Amino acid sequence: MPIPTAVLFDLDGTLVDSIELIINSARHAFVGFAGRAPTDEEWRAGIGIPLVAAFRNYVSDEAEVERLIGRYREYQLANHDRLVHAYDDVITTVRGLHEAGHPMAIVTSKADWLAKRALEHVGLDASITVIVGCDAVTRHKPHPEPVERALDLLDASASDAIFVGDSPHDVEAGRAAGVHTVGVTWGAFSPAEMAACGADDVIHRMIDLPDVLARFADRRG
Repeated sequence: MPIPTAVLFDLDGTLVDSIELIINSARHAFVGFAGRAPTDEEWRAGIGIPLVAAFRNYVSDEAEVERLIGRYREYQLANHDRLVHAYDDVITTVRGLHEAGHPMAIVTSKADWLAKRALEHVGLDASITVIVGCDAVTRHKPHPEPVERALDLLDASASDAIFVGDSPHDVEAGRAAGVHTVGVTWGAFSPAEMAACGADDVIHRMIDLPDVLARFADRRG
């Protein structure tokens, strides 16, 4: 029997809709900030990179970075469960892949513990138990290290894996790691942006992912 394809997922904007929470948390963080705060669009463009790196784009003083992160976390944790939910068809699709024997992992730039909280909140923690967050690696997306770390934990080869994400950062990391990349268009980035980022496949509904996996398996032989 062929080895089931390993499926790596980005989290925010791919499996869970947390975009409003992310934007609102950033707005809260920058209230009263003396410098120029990012626009919503600028912050959205940075979704997918670690929070510390995102704040360093606007603040050079490390103490101020830590203060802003503290304010961000204050809003984020108080409103997490209210504003985070799974996208349409995510729960049934992911659970179906788990039942079919696909090894799966989360590859995210958020903290491992917070990714685990999101999976538990939407009911996917039993289906996806491997999490590679910003705490697990030293280099982050778009560097391939998080993808390679997930493959190691799943004991999967790059040629037998796909990475599903909603940002160009995900696609770049996946391509650099040598895995098949699948861009999704319901997250933080537009269909046009995802079409232009070089993903091997682009899907507009989560229920289309099993067809992508079937075609990928056929090509693998």
